[in-house]
Amino acid sequence: MTTAFGKLGEKKLINKQEVSIRLVMGARLISIFSLLTRNFLFLILISLIISIPISWYAMHKWLEDYVYRIKITWDVFLIAGLISIFIAVLTISYQSIRAALANPVDSIKSE
Repeated sequence: MTTAFGKLGEKKLINKQEVSIRLVMGARLISIFSLLTRNFLFLILISLIISIPISWYAMHKWLEDYVYRIKITWDVFLIAGLISIFIAVLTISYQSIRAALANPVDSIKSE
């Protein structure tokens, strides 16, 4: 999850100039939002697929040492994955709305 947000800052996923050009050409906000969300959610899903088995195994081995054992169920990982996806969608929607509501002329002129 942290890596995905790091990629957001490094890759500059929401390029204001690109969004401005798309808006000038007639793109709707929902199409810009779906374009930006698709790539970012793909990164989060890959990170969840990699991290869930590793974290389950580590937690299972760690909890084996205790006398009173509990089982780690799938709902813990489901809730964690849904929270991370919710945070990602919330972040991207904020950034895309902010970029879409900005004056396109200022974004194109400044870059």
